Amino acid sequence: MIFVPITYKGGVYRHDEIIDLIEDLGGYIVQKHMIAQDVILQCLVPKEDVDLISSIGRPLGGEVIVSPLVGTEIAVISPSLEIHHLPHSSCDVAEYLRRAGAKTNMVGLARGFGKRIANLNVEERDIINEHDVALYVLGNFETCIEEKFPSIRRGITVPIVVTGAPSSEALERVIDPPVEGYVGNMGRCMHRTKKPEELATLDAMVDEVARVLDNRRAEIAKDPLSVSPARLMDVIGEGVPAIYGVNHPTPITVQIAGLRVKLPYEGYETEIRGLEIEGGVTIGDVAEVLPSKMRNYIWIRIKPFSDTNIMV
Repeated sequence: MIFVPITYKGGVYRHDEIIDLIEDLGGYIVQKHMIAQDVILQCLVPKEDVDLISSIGRPLGGEVIVSPLVGTEIAVISPSLEIHHLPHSSCDVAEYLRRAGAKTNMVGLARGFGKRIANLNVEERDIINEHDVALYVLGNFETCIEEKFPSIRRGITVPIVVTGAPSSEALERVIDPPVEGYVGNMGRCMHRTKKPEELATLDAMVDEVARVLDNRRAEIAKDPLSVSPARLMDVIGEGVPAIYGVNHPTPITVQIAGLRVKLPYEGYETEIRGLEIEGGVTIGDVAEVLPSKMRNYIWIRIKPFSDTNIMV
């Protein structure tokens, strides 16, 4: 079964019927937002049922939008937290990715400034590598990017997308070894991105990130995961009642090949590892339950079928 990431936007009235429909079709609700009289559902649903959900939601005032970044977690990286490197563009990038369905985390590097002294420490590297994509928001000068970027990408194993004021062709020319994605004409600016040409660049950024994620999904499909991350989210939600006491909009964050569970590692790691998925198969059988570098959360990395010979 092929799942498609979508966003359902509609009124609160009878939205529970849409939730029941998605679950009956075998889909998963990744995140639910209630804003005044509106509801926003970020979902993973079977590809062949998208039109059905759209047709049933239309009389209720609902709209179905294909959102390629639903079910992903992206690190938005700025060389530093100073005004020199973190003006409005970084926040707009993170917000625009959220609108497309992604869960984003801002990462401001401790020593990312200066062409001669730029560096990436071990903790920053490990946090970034817990995400699906590392999106670097770089600056305006081609020579600065060429000299500094090798130092602040060292040790990153997840796909990288680079943005900067030079054109995409220029970024591709100066970055060695190459990265998975380039977004040019998007440098630092000291105002919110409201102009049509600026919004068009952000749209191009979302398309580039979606392309990189699709390539990663294609690689994973060659050796499928032992269990779907969305299914594991439901198993944890049903088996660990403490998750409903977490004051966070996404207590369980779904990734392409794993999950971030926002409970302390000490005390819940054993309980989560022993949860049964189906037929005696536990989470510990098909995934690694690891301490996250982010606030002592739990990071679950799902193993491929070739490692477990289990598919649930």
